[in-house]
Amino acid sequence: MALVLTRAIGSTPKIIIAAVLVADQATKNWVLNSLDDGRTIDLFWTLRFNLVFNSGMAFSQGQGAGRLIGLLAVGVALWLWFSLRKATSQLSLVGTSMLIGGALGNVADRLFRGDKWLAGAVVDFIDLQWFPVFNIADSAVTIGAAMLIMSAVKASRSKAQL
Repeated sequence: MALVLTRAIGSTPKIIIAAVLVADQATKNWVLNSLDDGRTIDLFWTLRFNLVFNSGMAFSQGQGAGRLIGLLAVGVALWLWFSLRKATSQLSLVGTSMLIGGALGNVADRLFRGDKWLAGAVVDFIDLQWFPVFNIADSAVTIGAAMLIMSAVKASRSKAQL
């Protein structure tokens, strides 16, 4: 199945964003129901599922600044949404869509998993034991950012060859 890239951007970004958001929230719901008693699930090598809550941002920095982080994430997601029309390649379109889906997945936690507006903590559960614990949304943000970098490098190489 080929992605269609048009000025109107089509439905591809919406499908990617929805898929990331649904996968992220479904896995978090499963983890909240399965690991709420403090148990962990060892999978292989150092990979395990371990429920933790992050009220800060990446690598647990900015603890307690959840509202500010949530508002910034909403702003970035909106900016990215409007920038989709300027996507120059399928790689940048998919990468931007993954970034939006991941940002919205973590914003949903801040909105709906706390007792006050944007006061919730992000549910993290993928634990490698040698890297900070993360979730599907974090993975989508990381992969999306890598895709945008690859797209920019590819575009600059193409311009350099002209």
